[in-house]
Amino acid sequence: MKLSLLLDWRLHVLVAVASLISEAIGIIKIPLGPGSLLLLPLFYAFIIGLLVNPHLFSATSRLVPVKLSEAAAPIILLSIMPFIARFGSTIGPAIEQIISAGPALILQELGNLGTMLIAMPFAVLVLKMGREAIGATYSIAREPNIAIISDKYGLKGPEGIGVMGVYVVGTMFGTLWFALMAGYLATLDIFDPRALAMACGVGSGSMVAACSGAIAGALPAMRDELLAFAGASNLLTYATGLYISLFIALPLAERIFKWCSGRRVAKSAGAKATVEPDLATPPSEEERPERHLGQTAIVMAVVCVVAWVSNTINGGSLLEALPGMVILYAMTMLGLLITRFAPFYLPGVAWVSLVSIAVTLPWFPGNAWIVAQLQSVSFLAIVTPVLAYAGLALSPREFTMFRQVGWKLVIVSLLVFTGTFIGSAVVAQALL
Repeated sequence: MKLSLLLDWRLHVLVAVASLISEAIGIIKIPLGPGSLLLLPLFYAFIIGLLVNPHLFSATSRLVPVKLSEAAAPIILLSIMPFIARFGSTIGPAIEQIISAGPALILQELGNLGTMLIAMPFAVLVLKMGREAIGATYSIAREPNIAIISDKYGLKGPEGIGVMGVYVVGTMFGTLWFALMAGYLATLDIFDPRALAMACGVGSGSMVAACSGAIAGALPAMRDELLAFAGASNLLTYATGLYISLFIALPLAERIFKWCSGRRVAKSAGAKATVEPDLATPPSEEERPERHLGQTAIVMAVVCVVAWVSNTINGGSLLEALPGMVILYAMTMLGLLITRFAPFYLPGVAWVSLVSIAVTLPWFPGNAWIVAQLQSVSFLAIVTPVLAYAGLALSPREFTMFRQVGWKLVIVSLLVFTGTFIGSAVVAQALL
């Protein structure tokens, strides 16, 4: 796509405004039963992007021409890279805690693979879903998981529809669902309470808070111990979740999908999935940002400016956050540079994450200064624009797929959350 279109000021100003509005609204907490329904700025930004998308409402085409909607698509992967760098920067300083956490906590993370073991067969064999089941069931669809799907398949394909659908459901109902599950299982006396607490560490701050809070509420005498286990588990999920999802969960999801699809075809010849199984459209080599570093560097600078502006509401001031955003830009571009010239292939999200971890390790020169500068950059504020770009980028094809699988994604999402929690609890119980 032409650089001039990618740099069209109208697109980026619109995303910046949507992000500022979303951040200004802030987190809305709605008490609901034993838990709360948390609405995050990320969710509002996605909704605003949808509302001005010319493919959904033709009247908005005066504000957002179709060509701008098309230009937003390749920017999604670029815009999520600074978040991945910020994400990795939380791991480096905590590396000693992670190493000392013990094998039980580390191996327990493999229990997160329970997401697809329960949800994938149901999605494919019962709900007749196609490749959107891969994006929907390989993880609980938090921000790093969206980045992986965006990098490997793009968010405009069926896999992207799946991961974004579960993300939206998780944003709206995930916290409540985890609170209900954890509180209920804690009263059944089936699992060691510590195993349940470890299973709360799913990589989402709001979910782990609601989950561990429900267990601690059911067992107040063990409150401090349970919260400590949940916190350590969540830290390890942040540290290992990206790589387990990338190198274990996603390949396994592909295999299970092929097996389930084969059984479905064998049982019902001629039955069609919602999206055909062979409709995998990963970004071509020419579409990957590391293949065009010059253009990427320019667009990435604009994207970082948008994230920098978004950060002003719930992060530091423009002046305070400037060094941190420059650091994130440098780490992102270094990660993409390594992706381009490394003798073996790893996705850009992996290299960017590894670079940010490396430069924030306790023994890296200048580590303390780097970590201090990054404190002014809000962890979630810089991902808010990503969801605005994503809402703007959806095309008629994606809206059609959403209409076809929307209600199915709600069911699958709840199965994904259940499988993640119970799978992790089972592994933790065995190790304890």
